[in-house]
Amino acid sequence: MKKFTIFGNPVSHSKSPLMHNLTFNGLGENSKYSKTLLEDGSLIKSKFKELGLTGANITVPHKEEAFKVCDELDSFSKKVGVINTIVQKDGKLYGYNTDAPGFLKAVLLFNQDIKTVLIIGAGGTAKAISVVLRDEGYDVEILNRSSARLESFKQKDFKTYTFDNFEPKKYDLIVNSTSAGLQDDYLPAPKEILEQVLSSAKSSIDVIYGKETPYLKLSKEYNLPTKDGSDMLLYQGIIAFEKFTNHKYSFDEIENFMKEAFI
Repeated sequence: MKKFTIFGNPVSHSKSPLMHNLTFNGLGENSKYSKTLLEDGSLIKSKFKELGLTGANITVPHKEEAFKVCDELDSFSKKVGVINTIVQKDGKLYGYNTDAPGFLKAVLLFNQDIKTVLIIGAGGTAKAISVVLRDEGYDVEILNRSSARLESFKQKDFKTYTFDNFEPKKYDLIVNSTSAGLQDDYLPAPKEILEQVLSSAKSSIDVIYGKETPYLKLSKEYNLPTKDGSDMLLYQGIIAFEKFTNHKYSFDEIENFMKEAFI
């Protein structure tokens, strides 16, 4: 039996085991997917080997640390410096970012006329989705509480702001890429800033899934079309599954079973 897991902290809320196990069972794969609480991201490689894994997903806060422990990386992962999927092949760990294409597909399904995007947060998820959106022609800007984490975005020529120097303007899409609201009732930015940008936006996304966060509640007060992170989670999971099984199955075959986790 091949073994897979998701590393993260927290990880108890993760839907990934249900998604992947439904799909492994549905497609007749002799594989099992678990969840592994990991406080120290630098231990991913040793834990991966200790558990005898074939593959793994990585969630907050270890996506940047996971990038460092892989032996091989695809071109997009090298560009963004963050991964969320690892596959073991011939004793080497191969790293991929499936968050980015998963998020892009979720945005495209919005059917909104989106050209300008404000991403709140500057962590691993923001690094991935900002690049994939810009590569697809969107105008992307980054807002974060502190300036230190914005340096890597500045190096890639993104416009960046802290809460202190931000001057609100009109954006088509506002994205919360932070964990604010996951295990608390916090907003990802000061309420007065959010109210200004949401009041003129066309749509709003929170990458957190499975709950209505304070950010999404506030977005709905402005009658905006909203999405939580469920679509992103599903599509990144399908792409990760393709890599776990060496593209043995089509996207549609995988989706047919994996989407059952969201019913």
